[in-house]
Amino acid sequence: MPVTYVIGDVAGVVESPVYAIFKMNEALHALDTKQFGGSGAPLKIYNATQPFTEDEPSIKWDGEWHITIEVFRDLGSAFAAVLVLIFILMVGWFRSFLTPLVVMAAIPFSLVGILPAHGLLGAFFTATSMIGFMTGAGIVVRNSIILVDFIELRLAEGMPLDQAVVDAGAVRFRPMLLTALAVVVGASVILADPIFQGLAISLMAGEIASLLISRMAVPVLYFMAYNRKPKG
Repeated sequence: MPVTYVIGDVAGVVESPVYAIFKMNEALHALDTKQFGGSGAPLKIYNATQPFTEDEPSIKWDGEWHITIEVFRDLGSAFAAVLVLIFILMVGWFRSFLTPLVVMAAIPFSLVGILPAHGLLGAFFTATSMIGFMTGAGIVVRNSIILVDFIELRLAEGMPLDQAVVDAGAVRFRPMLLTALAVVVGASVILADPIFQGLAISLMAGEIASLLISRMAVPVLYFMAYNRKPKG
């Protein structure tokens, strides 16, 4: 199989290979493969696998791009496994399958802060950003557990459900705020680092967003899940 190796590196404003390769793929799809001995079909582009035939021209992205794909794939698989383990642990603690879902519903809220923050600061979403999101997920779950545990404590004392969820959001906001401030101050040390900037942005923006949203969303979701009052 005839092979031509093209070696290059990303330079200039775009420092991440993801954005550069996406842009190059658009130009590669516009090529006429008949000029390279093909049938005129669109150029086949491979990322994580090798071409299996030489009947048609094709291109295989390798090097840093291949490593990037493997990193995000492995991180995503590990994160999914961790979410399952967290769910199992909370099922054993709360003795409920519904309550852990309420607690873990706050995890996506951090993305509300992470993605816009990367855009505002002109930073790229890198592997360290993904690690920061995964790390922040543990803190988000901890804050949600604080709220849910406080709600159930108030319910055990005889407080009505509607009052318990409101009380939880008001009383437990201070420890959640202190946790968020500690994360923001700690992560600010590496905010200017060119490699770990994504990690700092994910931790800081994700924690702030989840703090503001989960404080209201988790009690509301708990109320919606366990409000058993008959209608009418």
